Amino acid sequence: MKKGKPAKKYSQAGRVHDIIRLIEARHGITIEELAEEGGVNRRTIHRDLNAIQEAGYPLVSEWEEGRKVYRFLTRFKDVPPINFTLQELLTLSFLRSQLDFLKGTPFRDDMEAVFRKVNSVLPPRYAAHMERIARVSLPLLQGARDYGRVAEELKLLRDALLYQYRVTIGYRAGGEGRAASYQVDPYTLLFYKGGLYLLGYAHNRKALRTFAVERLTRVEVTRERFEMPEDFRPEEQLKSAFGIVDEAALPVRVRFDATVAHMVRDRLWHPTQRLVEEEGGSVVLSFQAGGRMEIVAWVLSYGRHAELLEPAELREEMGSIAAELAGVYGKG
Repeated sequence: MKKGKPAKKYSQAGRVHDIIRLIEARHGITIEELAEEGGVNRRTIHRDLNAIQEAGYPLVSEWEEGRKVYRFLTRFKDVPPINFTLQELLTLSFLRSQLDFLKGTPFRDDMEAVFRKVNSVLPPRYAAHMERIARVSLPLLQGARDYGRVAEELKLLRDALLYQYRVTIGYRAGGEGRAASYQVDPYTLLFYKGGLYLLGYAHNRKALRTFAVERLTRVEVTRERFEMPEDFRPEEQLKSAFGIVDEAALPVRVRFDATVAHMVRDRLWHPTQRLVEEEGGSVVLSFQAGGRMEIVAWVLSYGRHAELLEPAELREEMGSIAAELAGVYGKG
């Protein structure tokens, strides 16, 4: 605040109104500039910006030429009406039905809110038609995860992802009784085999970590912002993984017999894969990927119709598992 500039005597509501106007009018504005305009200190501006975010405004901050500037994601008040074709509405309804696995999460609630808004501006006849085409696809979920228990934690995590806030989470890994505490910069959510995973930078591990969302025991959102690394690309981070486990890549070769070859041949299992046809109808699939447990579980899912050829250490592990299975099923 410049010396001699009198403080404006008005309520927070008035200041917030002026701040919104200033952010909308300029391409980007700093806290110092907002404090000078309002005749208040930085702490007051911080409180006002928090109030604007909590009111639902898409406020973001970015570093430009060594200074942090604030702006809205879009001039959302000026967005013109959006028209959809019947085919586009059908596609949206299809996507809506595929999100049943998110039941109990704020993301599913948000999707339902979107469709209520769409239906509210449609004539009754077309709104009824929208509900009909919402049933043109039926998701069959097996082993669906219960996210209702972590619904409140997901609401907090959603805001942290949106505004790039650092979080402290409690996380109970598989088989562990006591939850561990992590300080995390949440980068992105991963959707994998009907499950939600958080990928972020864990400060107490000094590395990227993946967390299964249903295993969260608490989420505390700090007001400390983090900057996403410019070179971060989740698809690049996991390009060597067979699933979501980021381990050193191994050369993998699996032979599938003629009974299941068609099921393997028609799908992309990994970007590095190569397929070799063999006499008798069998195929050999090879790729470079990490994630030992995921690879072993995948091969086992084909039973006697799949044989892991390489790497040798995983083949040996498969042999031990097969022997144990023979012991289980051979009893009596």
